Amino acid sequence: KRGSNLQLPPLVLQSLVPSHSRMSDHEEENEEVADLSNPDVTTKYRTAGDIIQKALQKVIEACVADADIATICEMGDKIMEEETGKLYNKKVKDKKIEKGIAFPTCVSVNEIFGHFSPMKGESRILKAGDVAKIDLACHIDGFIAAAAHTIIIGDEKVEDKRADAIMAAWNCAEAALRLVQVGNTNTQITQAFGKITEDFGCKPVQGVLSHQMKKFVIDGNKVIIGAENPEDHVDEFEFEANEVYCIDVVVSTGEGKGKETELRHTVYKRQVDTSYMLKTQKARQFLSEVQKRFPVLPFSLRAIEDEQVARVGISEAKRHGLLEEYPVLKEKDGEFVAQFKFTVLLLPGGTKKITGLPLGPMEKLVVSAKAVTDEEMKKVLASSANPKKQKKKKAGAKDGEDKEDKEDKEGKEGDAKET
Repeated sequence: KRGSNLQLPPLVLQSLVPSHSRMSDHEEENEEVADLSNPDVTTKYRTAGDIIQKALQKVIEACVADADIATICEMGDKIMEEETGKLYNKKVKDKKIEKGIAFPTCVSVNEIFGHFSPMKGESRILKAGDVAKIDLACHIDGFIAAAAHTIIIGDEKVEDKRADAIMAAWNCAEAALRLVQVGNTNTQITQAFGKITEDFGCKPVQGVLSHQMKKFVIDGNKVIIGAENPEDHVDEFEFEANEVYCIDVVVSTGEGKGKETELRHTVYKRQVDTSYMLKTQKARQFLSEVQKRFPVLPFSLRAIEDEQVARVGISEAKRHGLLEEYPVLKEKDGEFVAQFKFTVLLLPGGTKKITGLPLGPMEKLVVSAKAVTDEEMKKVLASSANPKKQKKKKAGAKDGEDKEDKEDKEGKEGDAKET
């Protein structure tokens, strides 16, 4: 029940279905506890979250006037690969722990949104005043952390509709953080998005879904739809303990309807259920590289070593349904789209946000004349977003766990250096 009648592809990442090799030993898979009741799973989510926070901050710092978007995207991907490469390098039951990029770095500007991760020759240069949306994700052992952040390029103060979009999206994200609580419903969050965006004269973008995440699954069946729409229906549900969600907020100053652009789509994912013997040597070479390096995870064409192989291979592979593409979307010219995305863990002590940066300098630079006026939403935003404190005894135990987690991470870093 994923809202299959959506007219636009959701901007969230698609299912990361485990490869057949991962599922070869069904007994081990069935015995494994892959939710937050397993402390090791929680640690892997947090570790991936820490890497995303670091990568996101570095990418933001690189987003300056006259910077090249393709170069920035390459840098973001390199950071995720290097940082995940330092950890969990000991084999478990003679198997390597898979880790790395879960979604390539994308930087989409102004009315463009979605998955702009261009090839070198098709890149764009950032300009002062641009509204830049940065989106990326990585994973440790299939446990994925994703984030997105919006910034204004340069140090100018912004008080026009760009500020309205950014502050509407930010307040939506802050409300969602406080509403993703055990016992609350997805409908409450959708309604909050509608009320807050209306106060700012903006609209949530249609077709955007926030999904529950599980091991190697980033678009689980439990979804929060960003924009209420008679044509799009999702089932109502209550949030439960030990669940993980990626909350994706995309807000527009326009109609909130994205259209595909003429820009090249560069982000793809292998359709694992489809096979076909491609005709040309370059196409077979391309698919072989994809199957070896990106068997189930989304990738950017930039990551393919030979660009000509990528261009020829992608055309044939698409024609035979071997790949799923992530389109670059846009609003009307002159409109602006803002995005904030974060990952939350519904832990026994409360909801814990593990990715997503604060507004930082933008708090003073981005000034909207509009504000949240809905009384119910003002009350929600005024409440605390921090997990409730547990009893002293339990809190002490949690501290011990954190210490063990830290020692565990240090040990893994040591293992990485040895290898």
